[in-house]
Amino acid sequence: MAAPYDILIIGGGPGGYVAAIRAAQLGFRTAVVEREHLGGICLNWGCIPTKALLRSAEIYHYAQHGESYGLKLAQPGFDIGAVVKRSRGVSAQLNGGVAMLLKKNKVDVIWGEAKITKVGKGGPVEVQVGPASKPAVEPQNPVPKAVLPHGTYSAQHVIVATGARPRVLPGMEPDGDRIWTYFEAMKPAALPKSLIVMGSGAIGIEFASFYRAMGAEVTVVELLPQILPVEDAEIAAVARKQFEKQGMKILSNAKVAKVAKSGPGVEVTIEQDGKSQTLRAERLISAVGVQGNVDDLNLEALGVEMERGIIKVDGAGRTNVQGIYAIGDVAGAPMLAHKAEHEGTICVEAIKGMDTHPMKRTQIPGCTYCQPQIASVGLTEERAKEDGRTVKVGRFRFIGNGKAIALGEPEGMVKTIFDAKTGELLGAHMVGAEVTELIQGFVIAMGLETTEEELMHTVFPHPTLSEMMHESVLDAYGKVIHM
Repeated sequence: MAAPYDILIIGGGPGGYVAAIRAAQLGFRTAVVEREHLGGICLNWGCIPTKALLRSAEIYHYAQHGESYGLKLAQPGFDIGAVVKRSRGVSAQLNGGVAMLLKKNKVDVIWGEAKITKVGKGGPVEVQVGPASKPAVEPQNPVPKAVLPHGTYSAQHVIVATGARPRVLPGMEPDGDRIWTYFEAMKPAALPKSLIVMGSGAIGIEFASFYRAMGAEVTVVELLPQILPVEDAEIAAVARKQFEKQGMKILSNAKVAKVAKSGPGVEVTIEQDGKSQTLRAERLISAVGVQGNVDDLNLEALGVEMERGIIKVDGAGRTNVQGIYAIGDVAGAPMLAHKAEHEGTICVEAIKGMDTHPMKRTQIPGCTYCQPQIASVGLTEERAKEDGRTVKVGRFRFIGNGKAIALGEPEGMVKTIFDAKTGELLGAHMVGAEVTELIQGFVIAMGLETTEEELMHTVFPHPTLSEMMHESVLDAYGKVIHM
């Protein structure tokens, strides 16, 4: 058995590598077991490369509309291979950066697949590391030959941070050719002329936005009545109007009943309002959610409590089994990289004995990087009312903001929700240009328990998009100026 570690982390994604670095900073002897690629899905196949693709689409969109800005541009075009290559290059650069950070902090990386084999009261946890049971999905940098050998390792504390994978529906299994997950959608060999996206959450809408901007005919199918189901209904409605204005077809309250391969494409049978119709397209993207990677870790055999595929933890990542912890996607929603990172820090600091506080899940922001962007934090208006709150709601539209008009981005809205009795900011929701960069202002305000009065007396710089945040607060209390 290899020499014991203080902390061993299974998974080198955002939660895993951040936890490892923080553990090393606190003086723990630390190791990460990773079977595919450092940075996890977020860095290699999710958050980062999709933003690179969407940035190319955004620039292409502006180039097509140069005349709106008084510019004379030649007919713009694109090379989808070069667009994909740039996206993969961005991921590769950051992948190497994570490796450098772990090395800098003297964190050992053990390449392989882990299984927890033994736990004991007060004793070390044993982890068996062997060859990966399946090949990596095109790692951004070649996986190095294991410097540390496969075998049994031990640690006082083992943190499970194995992330998630696309959810697969029976009868609609991705084939890597005509039925895609985000893996295939991220690196198309050629741009499909037509595309059906099944699911309108963040992943589905981002890919729908990218492919529509690049010229594909896109149809989005959503089972629920509202697209972007976790967002405020009013914000989702504004976004939908913009998507449809761009030529995107959206079918909500619609169920995909059957998927069949036909010729060079797919036939998708849709049931909506008691009627059935068949849609045809070259490709289908399945974006119906993700599920945690909890298989093959031996957790259930060790008595680790789980619920619906999620590891049950307390506010510091502890499971019911001493010495085993879980963070990130495997520990429950929201399945977001920044949530995983923060959980990793809390978990490690709790192990150190530091004074930590459970993360407030209602204060975790969510961002969707489509066109227009969507960002939110806290309760939706509907949820606040369901919780029995009496609310004051403020709204401010982009058309009333000088910076938005100067940018040529007059479509969008900022919405704020306050407790009418206490002035507490319960939620903030935005749709429009650059709102993913604005939302953190409201996140900080909520974290500091800022009241409506303090926000109203805060000076926002002019001319900026952030002024709409101020105006939305003013509107909630009947004091709006520019609308």
